[in-house]
Amino acid sequence: MNYTDNMASTQQETILILDFGSQYTQLIARRVREQNVYCEIHPYTLRLPEIEAIAPKGIILSGGPASVYEVDAPKIDAKLFDIGIPVLGICYGMQLMAALLAGGKVHPATEREYGHAPLQVLSKTDPLFEGLSSCFSAWMSHGDRIEAAPIGFQTIAQTENAPIAAMVDTERAFYGLQFHPEVEHTQDADRILANFTREICGCRNTWTMRAFIARATAQIQEQIGGERVLCAVSGGIDSMVLATLLHQAIGDALVSVFVDNGLLRKNEVAEVIETCKQIGIPLVAVDAVKPFLDGLAGVIDPEQKRKVIGAQFIETFKGSVAEMAHNFRFLAQGTLYPDVIESVSVKGPSATIKTHHNVGGLPSDMPFELLEPFRELFKDEVRAVGAELNVPSHVLGRHPFPGPGLAVRILGEVTYERLEVLRAADAIFISEIKAAGLYDEIWQALAVLLPVKSVGVMGDARTYENAVALRAVTSSDAMTADWARIPPDVLARISNRIINEVQGINRVVYDISSKPPSTIEWE
Repeated sequence: MNYTDNMASTQQETILILDFGSQYTQLIARRVREQNVYCEIHPYTLRLPEIEAIAPKGIILSGGPASVYEVDAPKIDAKLFDIGIPVLGICYGMQLMAALLAGGKVHPATEREYGHAPLQVLSKTDPLFEGLSSCFSAWMSHGDRIEAAPIGFQTIAQTENAPIAAMVDTERAFYGLQFHPEVEHTQDADRILANFTREICGCRNTWTMRAFIARATAQIQEQIGGERVLCAVSGGIDSMVLATLLHQAIGDALVSVFVDNGLLRKNEVAEVIETCKQIGIPLVAVDAVKPFLDGLAGVIDPEQKRKVIGAQFIETFKGSVAEMAHNFRFLAQGTLYPDVIESVSVKGPSATIKTHHNVGGLPSDMPFELLEPFRELFKDEVRAVGAELNVPSHVLGRHPFPGPGLAVRILGEVTYERLEVLRAADAIFISEIKAAGLYDEIWQALAVLLPVKSVGVMGDARTYENAVALRAVTSSDAMTADWARIPPDVLARISNRIINEVQGINRVVYDISSKPPSTIEWE
């Protein structure tokens, strides 16, 4: 049985989120998890018997881009409302409740409501709004609105453009919100979801990383059945925490392999080996620079880069296994929930953003069975797991680094020469933000080598060299991010050092894009 397939069966308190295609769906999960309540995202097509098998304490219907009155609009089985479980509909989810329950009516709004809107609470006695102000700012994003609430519902909040901005059927514990409580733009958003999970659904807030470790350890031991596990270690947070968890769970059955693929940052190979020594994780280091760079020769498309890297990782592991003369059934990876969400729409109609080399980039004929204990965790949850496992703070505080490494930070073809240029620029960038005391305030900082050259003047001579873009963002989970406001004097010092010290670069630019619409990595 796959580890993630078994999670729901071992978790007594689950909030089920049905996804109707909103890019906010993952934020709902994040906010629920922050209440120490376990939740799962599934497509709206999940059948009723499957829902009943999960036995959720409550159900959240997400938003979505469709209109409920469209012919092909996503729908659920109306019998869902007969199983006696509290339901919270958000935006499209609220409109769907109104469309499926008797008496409800949904019409196009006279004008689209998007952004902040003052929300007037009409019933302060309702548990959903307990502890909130009678008027607060809510984040709206809708073109339709409820014209008539279903039979048994009463309106408990309104805005100027949404006369039914929140509604409730107290007897059945059905709630509908036209606004988005999962986004930070909504005032006291966390309190609303906490009230739903705790006060209305009766969750006891037992989802903690300590409980996760205990459950994951038991599931790992059951899944592998005493067989050996090959673990891919990159030196990043996810793989280091994973290796620590596996080492504690299965001891000598774990063989950790670190592949030097030539796509790592400056001095990273030596640093990873030393860190594993400190943690006490046995490590096999493999030099595979040539096959990786040979495979990437002439490759420009970022999706193809990921597939080449994913396939070469498997070939490298196969070769390592042959040299060890051991049989390995399992390959462990530090795949996270955002990796899965952005790579393939496995849990709903949300759009695919990009393929991660360790998700959609792996070959179909891979000779290993994947072991991915963190597949349903967000990055900050993995950090919390690491803290429980006493992973050193300098490892947990490290900025995320993509599995494909610098290959997706070089726009265009990846060559040894271009890698050396980028490595040098990146090392200067990171060292300077550390010196300025900014490293821990930034979620992720990186340099990107651009596929353009520009004219410059150095030493009274004309130059025609590469441009590099610096990217630094603040975030809590990588699902959304804002560009970091690095002081101009720090940026000036970084630019000056890169241009003077890195041969081949004569221009530095700073990326001030947020996510969305831009992703954190450029490829």
